[in-house]
Amino acid sequence: MGRLGPTEIILILVVIILLFGAKKLPDMARSLGKSARILKSEAKAMKSDDQQSAPADPPQAGTGAPTAQEPAPRTIQAAPGDVTSARPVTEPSDTTKR
Repeated sequence: MGRLGPTEIILILVVIILLFGAKKLPDMARSLGKSARILKSEAKAMKSDDQQSAPADPPQAGTGAPTAQEPAPRTIQAAPGDVTSARPVTEPSDTTKR
């Protein structure tokens, strides 16, 4: 018990087809693939944001006035062939600038 033979695999596939139907399986696989692509692109964006936000050299005290940089707006890229999931990211901004 621990190994699946070809008979067991075929039986499992038949049960899956009977449960979900042959018409819904491609749609389910397509949506699962789209979700995986979105998750992968989000993870890659978070990793690149972490690398960009970490300063290469720590700021040294007394070396001049602090500089304020305005970050560029980010856009989450859509998966290839998916034009509906690209959207701009709205981040909270500090509106109380003096």
